Amino acid sequence: MFQLDIRSRKPIYEQLVEKLKELIIHEVFVADQQLPSVRALAQELTINPNTIQKAYRELEHQGYIYSVPGKGKYVAPQSETKNDEKVKKMKEELVKLLSEAMYLGMKKEDILSLVAIAEEAVKGGEDND
Repeated sequence: MFQLDIRSRKPIYEQLVEKLKELIIHEVFVADQQLPSVRALAQELTINPNTIQKAYRELEHQGYIYSVPGKGKYVAPQSETKNDEKVKKMKEELVKLLSEAMYLGMKKEDILSLVAIAEEAVKGGEDND
């Protein structure tokens, strides 16, 4: 499925959270799809099941997944209210980052090309024209 860097200074559960978020954002895992069980994923990645459980708890806290008792973890459909809050926070962070980038000499065209690259990555290379 994906690789984790055990030599990284970043904790394994944080790497796992980022990778799973990326897979959800890029719609490799779609809404209401069941995620691999803690045991299966721990065995596949050869890491402690508690690490998987911690990552799943964090993803659930952030609203990316939900639990069904006795069934497992599933990808959460995006809710508008949570999205609104997240989008507002991200906009604030983006303004700070873009201001700093422009202060450091980055041109508007460079920023727009990065936006285009990000948009292409999210769309998965689909051509909507």
